Amino acid sequence: MRFEVDGEPVEAEPRPGQCLRTLLREADRTSVKKGCDAGDCGACSVLLDGDPVHSCLIPAVRAEGRRVTTAAGLAPGDDLHPVQQAIADGFGFQCGFCSPGMSVTASTLCASDLPDLDRRMKGNLCRCTGYRPIREAITAAVLGPVRETGPARESGPAPERVGHSTRPEAAARVVQGTEPFTFDLPPGHPASGALVLRVVTSPHAHARILSIDTAAALAVPGVVAVFTHRDVPDRRYSTGRHEHREDDPDDTRMLDDVVRHVGQRVAAVVAETAEAADAARALVRVRYELLDAVFDPEAARRPGAPLIHPDRTPADRVDDAGRNVVLRVESGDDVDDILAASAVVVGGTWRTSRVSHAQLETHGAVGWLDDDGRLVIRASTQVPFLARDEIARLFDLDREQVRVHTARVGGGFGGKQEIFAEDLVALAVLRTGRPVAYELSRADEFQRTSVRHPMRVRVDLGADAHGMLTALKLDVLSDTGAYGNHSRGVLFHSLAESTTIYRFPARRIEAEAVYTNNVPSGAFRGYGLGQVMLGVESAMDMLAERLGIDPFDLRRRNAIRPGDDPGHDDLVWGSYGFDQCLDLAQDALRRGNGVEAPAGWRVGEGVAAAMIATMAPFGHIAHSSATLRPDGTYLLRTGTTEFGNGTTTVLRQIAATDLAASFDRLELWTADTDAVAHDTGAFASAGITVAGKALHAACLALARRMRERAASLTGTDPDEAVLTDTGVSTPRGTVGFAALTADGELSAHGGELGEQRSLAFNVHAVRVAVDPETGVVRILQSVHAADAGFVMNPAQCRGQIEGGVAQGIGSALYEEVMVDADTGRVTTPVLRLYRMPQPADIPETEVLFADTSDDLGPFGAKSMSESPYNPVAPAIGNAIARALGARPFVQPFSRDRVWELGRHTSET
Repeated sequence: MRFEVDGEPVEAEPRPGQCLRTLLREADRTSVKKGCDAGDCGACSVLLDGDPVHSCLIPAVRAEGRRVTTAAGLAPGDDLHPVQQAIADGFGFQCGFCSPGMSVTASTLCASDLPDLDRRMKGNLCRCTGYRPIREAITAAVLGPVRETGPARESGPAPERVGHSTRPEAAARVVQGTEPFTFDLPPGHPASGALVLRVVTSPHAHARILSIDTAAALAVPGVVAVFTHRDVPDRRYSTGRHEHREDDPDDTRMLDDVVRHVGQRVAAVVAETAEAADAARALVRVRYELLDAVFDPEAARRPGAPLIHPDRTPADRVDDAGRNVVLRVESGDDVDDILAASAVVVGGTWRTSRVSHAQLETHGAVGWLDDDGRLVIRASTQVPFLARDEIARLFDLDREQVRVHTARVGGGFGGKQEIFAEDLVALAVLRTGRPVAYELSRADEFQRTSVRHPMRVRVDLGADAHGMLTALKLDVLSDTGAYGNHSRGVLFHSLAESTTIYRFPARRIEAEAVYTNNVPSGAFRGYGLGQVMLGVESAMDMLAERLGIDPFDLRRRNAIRPGDDPGHDDLVWGSYGFDQCLDLAQDALRRGNGVEAPAGWRVGEGVAAAMIATMAPFGHIAHSSATLRPDGTYLLRTGTTEFGNGTTTVLRQIAATDLAASFDRLELWTADTDAVAHDTGAFASAGITVAGKALHAACLALARRMRERAASLTGTDPDEAVLTDTGVSTPRGTVGFAALTADGELSAHGGELGEQRSLAFNVHAVRVAVDPETGVVRILQSVHAADAGFVMNPAQCRGQIEGGVAQGIGSALYEEVMVDADTGRVTTPVLRLYRMPQPADIPETEVLFADTSDDLGPFGAKSMSESPYNPVAPAIGNAIARALGARPFVQPFSRDRVWELGRHTSET
């Protein structure tokens, strides 16, 4: 079959049933990405004879004689199409996995499409940005240069220094699709032609495996191996990764003879091709003994409930396996008498849903043995060092015998703080001696990775007649699902800043994380805070209503302040911006934005606040180094991962500022266990406050060494030396880079141990309109005020906040991984059923920054990737309650639930 791709002739023989996406990738057109293979996300978009299509839906044979254009071919050579240029310049991407497909579809639009832009782009999803910069970029590209009247402003790239909106170095490659992600391997790569791994999964929620017959599967031509529980190390671990592996329960085997949820992996098939692996997977015969299952977390901890991990003990970090309780937390004295004596008491029980991370690049890894026989794994992970350490432990290898690294990672949101593919890839590589690739499908993501912990949150809140809080009583039940990855950490964290953000004179907290036979829960943006904050912030709004106090003022009266106990010994008051955030959000809401509600719809305003520590507790470690080379370039080494958080750009800005260097003189080596001694990982918004601080220290140390060397060579004072783009300037002339390195390259190291943490604040405010006839909620105005400290890259930080808000809106109004209550089967295993927000669902959010500078963060910066998500849902819930006069207690506040609220309100 002959066809044309990006202007070049291609000959190929498509296999029966093959889609165009896989054919293009086999032809090394890796700008075509896989996000769903169901036509839902648009990551695979190409032009077919000039028309945008989802290549995963197009049979490959239909490309015969036709012209295919990918993102890499929208413009000749290294040039960018105008829409690509606009997306790159306008920060219209974060992880960038959606950007090639987004660019392809947008390249076909014209001015007449702009009034209906959201609908025109509905087939291209973005999980990171919140869509605002994409809309603006497309509009700018379609309309061309537009200049306001008056004197022309200076234009051009922003300075490559901290505090400026410096464009990411990879921007052009990202929008063209040439920036490599995990499976974008160049020709000749050691893992080219890797074997394909597929997984056999359980159809039952709870069963014991009696036998597995693999004979028919092994007989399929091309099948190399089939692994079962008999072939894996008899060692338990947790898929969740932390700096201290003891933070999670050891309750998981790589392949187990007991399955505990529908979709759990039972066997792994390794074959020469995907077709052979799929055929063999269908031929594996498993006999099960069905066991009783439990899906309700309340029922799971009652006497007589089926036990899910009966053999686990406190030594495995499972508090009470006899009640299915992974962790129980009790703190504070009884507050019932205090509540009874309070002038006003409000309370309620809130329920949150399972939410999928829905990052567009699914989990996956490819592994091989290098020339020295070392196991090398290239994975889509946020934690390469922690994955390396656990793989070494599982297979009794020295850490030096294992290397884990990443390419660019297509989103994570906490979901890639796990080991979901690396363990099986390691097993297959070590047993076969050949390269192996395992890429999860979108259905796999829903059924057997992890989701946000669904929680039941009971809050009772008391106050005096003036609105001063008297007591908080909190009861939380967290459903960790079939395994306890992150269950303990999420529960602990959910009870932390959510209960210390206000001055509660008395607190009583009871909480449990419970096993069920549901899909496992795990780490998710906010790490438990959002669930409990929904209850606390909603109760605060109820209290404001009962007392007739403005909800902003009620929060001001009770807000934690510098000098108060922040709740943990390692938390310090590096800065404080809560008061400013409240003022900024309230002022913006009062100003309004001119957007009116449709006639007959009810309008309400809502606000919610959140506090978060600037890194994870108990130590978050990063090592870094900076090296000057004779040609004046610098090699920067750090272990953190870029997955849309903007870390690689800010790290370059830090080095450029410290070393007076331009980006083209900086080579950054990240996310590789061979790069530095250790890095805990890219989670808990640690990119700036941990990895950035470590690199800052390394660069300052190197700059000091350079000044000292120059001073020594010239007989001058190091304090008078200044780094320049040609060397080090001294009162007796400039010492060039070659002279500075005459005795060898100059290097310096920096580190951060995470021994102290600061606090950041976020306030979200909304004005919504609710149609009581249909239950539709429309956000008329969205405002977010953030205490980010010194803002290292304003455009990127704004994007992180907008993305967090968009994910919060999705969780508040649309998103729910639904599970059959009788079988435990996920009933929303594809994006079209899950209802991930499209462009039309997300309004523009006005982002405002408090004027603070933090004592702990580099240059005064704080973390600001995770925290914007947390106050969004309670703000929207509060606004709905004000609009309808009835409060929603079950998240998401979907149309059917809001319609029921409106119906009952009308009846009463």
